[in-house]
Amino acid sequence: MPYEPPTHTVERSLRATTGAKIIAGVDEVGRGAWAGPVTVCAAVTGLRRPPQGLTDSKLLSVKRRTELAEELRTWVTSYALGHASHEEIDNLGMTAALRIAAVRALEALPVRPDAVILDGKHDYLGTPWKVRTVIKGDQSCVAVAAASVIAKVQRDKMMAELGTEHADFGFAANAGYPSPVHKAALEVRGPTPYHRLSWAYLDALPQWRHLKKARSWADGSVPKIEGQLGFDF
Repeated sequence: MPYEPPTHTVERSLRATTGAKIIAGVDEVGRGAWAGPVTVCAAVTGLRRPPQGLTDSKLLSVKRRTELAEELRTWVTSYALGHASHEEIDNLGMTAALRIAAVRALEALPVRPDAVILDGKHDYLGTPWKVRTVIKGDQSCVAVAAASVIAKVQRDKMMAELGTEHADFGFAANAGYPSPVHKAALEVRGPTPYHRLSWAYLDALPQWRHLKKARSWADGSVPKIEGQLGFDF
């Protein structure tokens, strides 16, 4: 299916309206998985013409996505990855875990960005970061699309490596997301050490339900994220 290539439109707007010079595109992968970390990539690209075929990682074949990630690692001005573990997801909830992973990625960049283009509707970063949220930013914004591809390929590789000791779960193919193979292995073997144990899938597994963790933030102790959702400056 043909698709419109991403552009620098949002980045140019931010430069014109805010004076920002270094702008990072940020995207995550692993939010809906049952196992493994959530991974965030922050990528700075400048205004150069992107590699041919760049788009949201989910629209690319595994082969093309892998090839493109290799090209992007040397094409981008800079990039960094941040991860929040399955334990952090269980203890803090997904929103806080996303913020942790994103901050780790942003702070690992060689130069702190003046502004961030964040894929999606909600600003899970908050202050002090200056954030522009863009729905489907991984399709429309060059820097976010680059972050999307790099994050996806890196997390898939991580999950394949974690899965070598748990071959029945098929992590190399499903990256910890629910699939028939993954579900069948869970019923027989129960969660691996990499599974998120606060998630509802355990409710459907009576023999393993006793392993479910109560979320420590269910009582309202979830760390607060300052800033507005969808803040547009």
